[in-house]
Amino acid sequence: MSGWEIIVGLETHAQLATRSKMFSGASTAFGAPPNTQASAVDIALPGTLPVANAKAVEHAIRFGLAVKGQINRRSIFARKNYFYPDLPKGYQISQYELPIVAGGEVKFFVDGEERRVRLTRAHLEEDAGKLLHELFQDMTGVDLNRAGTPLLEIVSEPELRGAKEA
Repeated sequence: MSGWEIIVGLETHAQLATRSKMFSGASTAFGAPPNTQASAVDIALPGTLPVANAKAVEHAIRFGLAVKGQINRRSIFARKNYFYPDLPKGYQISQYELPIVAGGEVKFFVDGEERRVRLTRAHLEEDAGKLLHELFQDMTGVDLNRAGTPLLEIVSEPELRGAKEA
């Protein structure tokens, strides 16, 4: 495609190494039997209220400092509504309007040459569950163990040129 240049921005989800979920005390241990680590908060049972995981917030702040981003003293969580079988609440708690980290940059090397990409934001959110296609014939199962696991979504500016940089 002559005359065209590809320019890429990335959104990367980093699962945070915490012992409990983003908004509940349920375990995040990998490999547990399906649906043994989903709390009432994770599946939004009536009367339950989410409480932010302080360790996840700390990890996000450490990331922001490492990339020389601005740590917002105030950040906002909101419900991102969508309906999917592995999201029993019908929404995902995420940040958009006021993320925990604004800006920053990541340096990297391509063919021995240092490059950098500016970051737009990094915000906290919770993961969805997981669909299980291989366990049932002609059916799909749902494992909610991963639902609520803390994620840091890292968003770059559209400055990466080509597949090698991306």
